[in-house]
Amino acid sequence: MIRSCTDADIPAIEAIINDAAEAYREVIPADCWHEPYMPRDELLDEIAKGVEFCGWDENGVLVAVMGLQKVRDVTLIRHAYVRSSHQGRGIGGALLKHLAEQTTTPLLIGTWADAHWAIQFYHRHGFLLVGPEEKDRLLTTYWNIPLRQRETSVVLAMASATAIRRTD
Repeated sequence: MIRSCTDADIPAIEAIINDAAEAYREVIPADCWHEPYMPRDELLDEIAKGVEFCGWDENGVLVAVMGLQKVRDVTLIRHAYVRSSHQGRGIGGALLKHLAEQTTTPLLIGTWADAHWAIQFYHRHGFLLVGPEEKDRLLTTYWNIPLRQRETSVVLAMASATAIRRTD
């Protein structure tokens, strides 16, 4: 069952992100990886900056999370993770579909360039990679991430968003 997450879910959100992020350990540049991948204070900061999490609940246990963040004229999918023991069951796709239905603005997702399985997942769900120049513009405009992370990331846009308005 998909539901909105509350403050009571913060420990579970943190645990899910850190469990599922292990899959990225080998593709995230060593200078960008840290333990834990998402510390509690960073998660709370993301929530304070407007990331609203939904989760997949199985019998009262949260097993997946995905966040939406409205930034100016777009909506970002943020922190999309399924607990490793529950991957491959369609949970991530169901959450992504649900969140995509919650917005009318262009929908963007950033991920690590070497996370080929994540890029393929987003392709299967209607997202397309943007070109390198557009990626740099979008990451600079809509995300607040370090230069090194921008250099090693990609951006995907929902294919139905035919154009993303320039803000410069």
